[in-house]
Amino acid sequence: MTNPTAAMLVIGDEILSGRTRDSNMYHLAGELTEAGIDLKEVRVVGDERGTIIAAVQALSTVHDYVFTSGGIGPTHDDITADCIAAAFDRAIDVRDDARAILAEHYVKSGTELNSARLRMARIPDGADLIENPVSAAPGFRLENVHVMAGVPSVFQAMVQSVLPTLTGGAPLISKTLRVDRGEGDIAGPLGDLAEQFPLLSMGSYPFQKDGKYGAHVVIRGNDPDAVDAAIVQLEAIFQ
Repeated sequence: MTNPTAAMLVIGDEILSGRTRDSNMYHLAGELTEAGIDLKEVRVVGDERGTIIAAVQALSTVHDYVFTSGGIGPTHDDITADCIAAAFDRAIDVRDDARAILAEHYVKSGTELNSARLRMARIPDGADLIENPVSAAPGFRLENVHVMAGVPSVFQAMVQSVLPTLTGGAPLISKTLRVDRGEGDIAGPLGDLAEQFPLLSMGSYPFQKDGKYGAHVVIRGNDPDAVDAAIVQLEAIFQ
Protein backbone atom coordinates (compact mmCIF):
# COMPACT_ATOMS: atom_id res chain seq x y z
CA MET A 1 0.00 0.00 0.00
CA THR A 2 1.45 3.35 -1.03
CA ASN A 3 1.87 6.25 1.35
CA PRO A 4 -0.34 9.35 1.20
CA THR A 5 1.18 12.19 -0.80
CA ALA A 6 1.53 15.85 0.06
CA ALA A 7 2.44 19.15 -1.53
CA MET A 8 3.54 22.45 -0.05
CA LEU A 9 2.74 25.94 -1.29
CA VAL A 10 5.09 28.65 0.02
CA ILE A 11 3.51 32.07 -0.40
CA GLY A 12 5.25 35.43 -0.28
CA ASP A 13 7.02 38.01 -2.42
CA GLU A 14 9.76 38.14 0.21
CA ILE A 15 10.72 34.54 -0.54
CA LEU A 16 10.95 35.09 -4.29
CA SER A 17 12.92 38.32 -3.87
CA GLY A 18 15.54 36.61 -1.72
CA ARG A 19 14.89 38.87 1.29
CA THR A 20 13.72 35.90 3.34
CA ARG A 21 15.15 32.38 3.29
CA ASP A 22 12.47 29.73 3.65
CA SER A 23 13.10 27.07 6.30
CA ASN A 24 9.54 25.78 6.58
CA MET A 25 9.85 23.35 3.69
CA TYR A 26 12.85 21.68 5.32
CA HIS A 27 10.97 21.30 8.61
CA LEU A 28 7.76 20.03 7.02
CA ALA A 29 9.60 17.51 4.84
CA GLY A 30 11.26 15.96 7.89
CA GLU A 31 8.04 15.76 9.88
CA LEU A 32 6.08 14.23 7.00
CA THR A 33 8.82 11.69 6.33
CA GLU A 34 8.57 10.43 9.90
CA ALA A 35 4.78 10.32 9.60
CA GLY A 36 4.88 8.20 6.45
CA ILE A 37 3.56 10.94 4.16
CA ASP A 38 5.50 11.52 0.95
CA LEU A 39 6.14 15.19 0.15
CA LYS A 40 6.07 15.14 -3.65
CA GLU A 41 5.96 18.78 -4.68
CA VAL A 42 6.82 22.27 -3.39
CA ARG A 43 5.82 25.47 -5.15
CA VAL A 44 6.78 29.04 -4.29
CA VAL A 45 4.43 31.81 -5.43
CA GLY A 46 4.17 35.54 -4.83
CA ASP A 47 1.35 37.49 -3.24
CA GLU A 48 -0.82 37.29 -6.35
CA ARG A 49 -4.45 36.25 -5.95
CA GLY A 50 -4.89 34.40 -9.24
CA THR A 51 -1.61 32.51 -8.89
CA ILE A 52 -2.38 31.37 -5.35
CA ILE A 53 -5.89 30.22 -6.23
CA ALA A 54 -4.72 28.28 -9.28
CA ALA A 55 -1.91 26.60 -7.34
CA VAL A 56 -4.20 25.56 -4.47
CA GLN A 57 -6.77 24.10 -6.85
CA ALA A 58 -4.14 22.19 -8.81
CA LEU A 59 -2.27 20.79 -5.80
CA SER A 60 -5.35 19.84 -3.79
CA THR A 61 -6.66 17.80 -6.70
CA VAL A 62 -3.48 15.75 -7.12
CA HIS A 63 -2.32 15.20 -3.53
CA ASP A 64 -3.88 13.86 -0.33
CA TYR A 65 -2.64 16.80 1.73
CA VAL A 66 -1.61 20.36 0.90
CA PHE A 67 0.19 22.68 3.31
CA THR A 68 0.55 26.42 2.77
CA SER A 69 3.00 28.73 4.48
CA GLY A 70 2.68 32.50 4.68
CA GLY A 71 0.19 35.26 4.04
CA ILE A 72 -2.24 34.93 6.97
CA GLY A 73 -1.12 37.96 8.99
CA PRO A 74 -2.75 41.38 9.63
CA THR A 75 -1.37 43.42 6.72
CA HIS A 76 -2.95 44.27 3.38
CA ASP A 77 -0.76 41.83 1.46
CA ASP A 78 -1.78 38.86 3.63
CA ILE A 79 -4.29 37.48 1.16
CA THR A 80 -3.92 33.73 1.62
CA ALA A 81 -7.14 33.19 3.59
CA ASP A 82 -9.19 34.99 0.95
CA CYS A 83 -7.52 33.02 -1.82
CA ILE A 84 -8.19 29.69 -0.13
CA ALA A 85 -11.85 30.65 0.30
CA ALA A 86 -12.06 31.60 -3.37
CA ALA A 87 -10.32 28.40 -4.47
CA PHE A 88 -13.13 26.36 -2.88
CA ASP A 89 -15.92 28.87 -3.58
CA ARG A 90 -16.54 29.59 0.11
CA ALA A 91 -17.53 32.79 1.87
CA ILE A 92 -15.10 34.25 4.40
CA ASP A 93 -15.64 36.53 7.39
CA VAL A 94 -14.57 37.07 10.99
CA ARG A 95 -15.58 33.98 12.93
CA ASP A 96 -16.62 34.07 16.58
CA ASP A 97 -14.33 31.28 17.82
CA ALA A 98 -11.29 32.75 16.10
CA ARG A 99 -12.18 36.23 17.39
CA ALA A 100 -12.45 34.86 20.94
CA ILE A 101 -8.98 33.30 20.70
CA LEU A 102 -7.47 36.59 19.58
CA ALA A 103 -9.40 38.65 22.13
CA GLU A 104 -8.16 36.51 25.01
CA HIS A 105 -4.58 36.65 23.75
CA TYR A 106 -4.52 40.44 23.33
CA VAL A 107 -6.20 41.09 26.68
CA LYS A 108 -3.44 39.09 28.37
CA SER A 109 -0.75 40.99 26.47
CA GLY A 110 -2.38 44.38 27.01
CA THR A 111 -2.63 44.97 23.27
CA GLU A 112 -5.59 46.37 21.37
CA LEU A 113 -7.48 44.00 19.10
CA ASN A 114 -7.76 46.53 16.30
CA SER A 115 -9.22 46.05 12.83
CA ALA A 116 -5.88 44.96 11.37
CA ARG A 117 -5.36 42.22 13.96
CA LEU A 118 -9.01 41.18 13.61
CA ARG A 119 -8.27 40.27 9.99
CA MET A 120 -6.53 37.18 11.38
CA ALA A 121 -9.91 35.94 12.63
CA ARG A 122 -11.34 35.83 9.10
CA ILE A 123 -11.94 32.15 8.36
CA PRO A 124 -13.61 30.53 5.32
CA ASP A 125 -16.96 28.84 5.87
CA GLY A 126 -16.63 25.19 6.85
CA ALA A 127 -12.96 25.37 7.85
CA ASP A 128 -11.50 23.84 11.01
CA LEU A 129 -9.10 25.93 13.08
CA ILE A 130 -5.45 24.96 13.54
CA GLU A 131 -4.11 25.78 16.99
CA ASN A 132 -1.31 28.32 17.25
CA PRO A 133 0.27 28.09 20.73
CA VAL A 134 2.94 30.68 19.88
CA SER A 135 1.05 33.82 18.84
CA ALA A 136 -2.59 32.68 19.12
CA ALA A 137 -3.79 33.67 15.62
CA PRO A 138 -5.12 30.37 14.26
CA GLY A 139 -4.47 28.69 10.98
CA PHE A 140 -7.20 26.60 9.41
CA ARG A 141 -7.93 23.51 7.35
CA LEU A 142 -10.35 23.62 4.43
CA GLU A 143 -10.94 20.39 2.52
CA ASN A 144 -7.42 18.87 2.33
CA VAL A 145 -5.55 22.19 2.52
CA HIS A 146 -3.83 23.20 5.76
CA VAL A 147 -3.20 26.95 5.94
CA MET A 148 -0.41 28.04 8.26
CA ALA A 149 1.76 31.03 9.10
CA GLY A 150 5.08 31.82 7.46
CA VAL A 151 7.01 32.72 10.63
CA PRO A 152 9.10 29.57 11.25
CA SER A 153 8.40 29.25 14.99
CA VAL A 154 4.66 29.61 14.42
CA PHE A 155 4.68 27.32 11.38
CA GLN A 156 6.47 24.61 13.32
CA ALA A 157 4.02 24.86 16.21
CA MET A 158 1.10 24.61 13.80
CA VAL A 159 2.63 21.55 12.16
CA GLN A 160 2.73 19.87 15.56
CA SER A 161 -0.95 20.71 16.00
CA VAL A 162 -1.80 19.23 12.60
CA LEU A 163 0.24 16.02 12.63
CA PRO A 164 -2.05 14.03 14.97
CA THR A 165 -4.96 14.63 12.57
CA LEU A 166 -3.19 13.13 9.55
CA THR A 167 -3.27 9.53 8.38
CA GLY A 168 0.22 8.42 7.39
CA GLY A 169 1.83 5.28 6.08
CA ALA A 170 5.19 3.62 6.51
CA PRO A 171 8.01 5.99 7.56
CA LEU A 172 10.72 6.53 4.97
CA ILE A 173 14.01 4.82 5.91
CA SER A 174 17.20 6.47 4.66
CA LYS A 175 20.78 5.20 4.79
CA THR A 176 23.94 6.72 3.34
CA LEU A 177 27.22 5.17 2.17
CA ARG A 178 30.29 7.23 1.36
CA VAL A 179 32.04 6.03 -1.79
CA ASP A 180 35.50 7.46 -2.55
CA ARG A 181 35.12 7.31 -6.30
CA GLY A 182 33.85 9.73 -8.90
CA GLU A 183 30.29 9.53 -10.13
CA GLY A 184 31.49 8.35 -13.51
CA ASP A 185 32.86 5.22 -11.85
CA ILE A 186 29.82 4.44 -9.74
CA ALA A 187 27.07 5.30 -12.22
CA GLY A 188 26.97 1.89 -13.91
CA PRO A 189 26.95 -0.34 -10.79
CA LEU A 190 24.51 2.00 -9.06
CA GLY A 191 22.14 1.82 -12.02
CA ASP A 192 22.29 -2.00 -11.93
CA LEU A 193 21.55 -1.97 -8.22
CA ALA A 194 18.58 0.34 -8.73
CA GLU A 195 17.12 -2.16 -11.19
CA GLN A 196 17.39 -4.91 -8.58
CA PHE A 197 15.50 -2.78 -6.03
CA PRO A 198 12.81 -0.95 -8.01
CA LEU A 199 10.87 0.06 -4.88
CA LEU A 200 13.85 1.94 -3.44
CA SER A 201 15.06 5.41 -4.29
CA MET A 202 18.81 5.79 -4.86
CA GLY A 203 20.63 9.08 -5.20
CA SER A 204 24.26 10.04 -5.67
CA TYR A 205 25.55 13.30 -4.19
CA PRO A 206 29.13 14.10 -5.28
CA PHE A 207 31.82 15.90 -3.30
CA GLN A 208 35.44 16.89 -3.73
CA LYS A 209 37.87 16.88 -0.82
CA ASP A 210 41.64 17.27 -0.86
CA GLY A 211 41.64 16.98 -4.62
CA LYS A 212 39.81 13.67 -4.61
CA TYR A 213 36.33 12.94 -5.87
CA GLY A 214 33.68 10.92 -4.10
CA ALA A 215 29.96 10.63 -3.56
CA HIS A 216 27.48 10.00 -0.82
CA VAL A 217 25.03 7.39 -2.07
CA VAL A 218 21.67 7.66 -0.32
CA ILE A 219 19.19 4.79 -0.41
CA ARG A 220 15.62 5.43 0.71
CA GLY A 221 12.55 3.26 1.02
CA ASN A 222 9.71 2.11 3.26
CA ASP A 223 11.06 -1.43 3.67
CA PRO A 224 13.99 -1.41 6.14
CA ASP A 225 15.09 -4.95 5.14
CA ALA A 226 15.31 -3.94 1.49
CA VAL A 227 17.26 -0.78 2.36
CA ASP A 228 19.71 -2.83 4.46
CA ALA A 229 20.12 -5.41 1.68
CA ALA A 230 20.85 -2.72 -0.89
CA ILE A 231 23.44 -1.08 1.37
CA VAL A 232 25.17 -4.43 1.92
CA GLN A 233 25.40 -5.00 -1.83
CA LEU A 234 26.65 -1.46 -2.36
CA GLU A 235 29.40 -1.95 0.23
CA ALA A 236 30.41 -5.21 -1.45
CA ILE A 237 30.77 -3.44 -4.78
CA PHE A 238 32.77 -0.40 -3.68
CA GLN A 239 34.57 -1.34 -0.48
